[in-house]
Amino acid sequence: MTHPHPSVDSCHRSSIGPIDTPDRLLLGPGPSNAHPTVLQALSRTPIGHLDPLYVELMGEVQELLRYAWQTDNRLTLPMSGTGSSAMEATLANTIEPGDTVLVAVKGYFGNRLLDMAGRYRANVQVIEKPWGEAFSLEEIEAGIKKYKPAILAMVHAETSTGICQPMEGIGDLCREHDCLLLLDTVTSLGGVPLYLDAWKVDLAYSCSQKGLSCPPGLGPFTMGPRAEAKLAARQDKVPNWYLDVSLLNQYWGSDRVYHHTAPVNMNFGMREALRLLAEEGLDNAWARHRRNAQALWTGLESLGLEMHVPEELRLPTLTTVRIPEDVDGKAFSSHLLNSHGIEVGGGLGVLAGKIWRIGLMGYNSTPENVDRLLNLFETELPRFRQNAAVAA
Repeated sequence: MTHPHPSVDSCHRSSIGPIDTPDRLLLGPGPSNAHPTVLQALSRTPIGHLDPLYVELMGEVQELLRYAWQTDNRLTLPMSGTGSSAMEATLANTIEPGDTVLVAVKGYFGNRLLDMAGRYRANVQVIEKPWGEAFSLEEIEAGIKKYKPAILAMVHAETSTGICQPMEGIGDLCREHDCLLLLDTVTSLGGVPLYLDAWKVDLAYSCSQKGLSCPPGLGPFTMGPRAEAKLAARQDKVPNWYLDVSLLNQYWGSDRVYHHTAPVNMNFGMREALRLLAEEGLDNAWARHRRNAQALWTGLESLGLEMHVPEELRLPTLTTVRIPEDVDGKAFSSHLLNSHGIEVGGGLGVLAGKIWRIGLMGYNSTPENVDRLLNLFETELPRFRQNAAVAA
């Protein structure tokens, strides 16, 4: 006996309205708002991922990424995935089982590097700093001498704490001890001075949705000659097929051999985001981020709020503000979002409930956004103080 199939309408929802999202001003740790020109590029009609016009665009994206990072690295490309895919690619391509990887952890994303490296069967060693401090050159040197790593992995702009790690001398140490330097630039690319070649950085990665003012979806990746040599000398295949740069380079290199169906429209957006950055000029972009961040810091401190990071180590892209003891930080940030359409972030890990994270990245780093947020902190925050509630 056969049973009739149920009606297609009886099993699943078949009617849903068009998408309708509110306007948000994204002043959290990311994503930031995409530039309108980037959004226009994303909406263009797709073309094939092997179309000669797209192949030309790929080369433009690569060259603009080299400019943004200040590097001549041949192997520079946007991974088809979020920043975490590029993060994993740096490790997947260079770690062989048993390699010692030293991770300098001073926040949440240092711990992510640690977790990823262990999954590639590295001998992972750790040096640590409290979440709100940076490493000294002497501390880095002591760790390298103690563990003799093949790779030193560290975060330049730690999104969880607002710390900008000073880089002077670290690349020289790594060359002296035959160690690759791997750097997370997720919250610094486009907004904070970066000089990969001058700093002797061997591997770096970033994301599309912060200082570059593009939606999330691409992970800029770059590999220098020393890292390329380690990749070429591997005894086995890269264990992650999708992130294998020796294969990806056949697509992004001169051969343009098919590897995967690239997210064409995301690279339209990336191309325009990088073009806008180059049009502004790196020095101008970096100065703009610094100027607006300093205005934010001054304004918040004038309201009696305390920054989490000493000024000389603060990121101009991501400010961490200590939540006053008499304030429910989550309630206030929810109020900003629900009543005013502004997103600010909370703390991660050991800083959960202790800080707000305020992003001024890329297109969002403007005096107008600083003034708007400071006005809300001044007028709205007093209502969320516990003594104010008691008095009422």
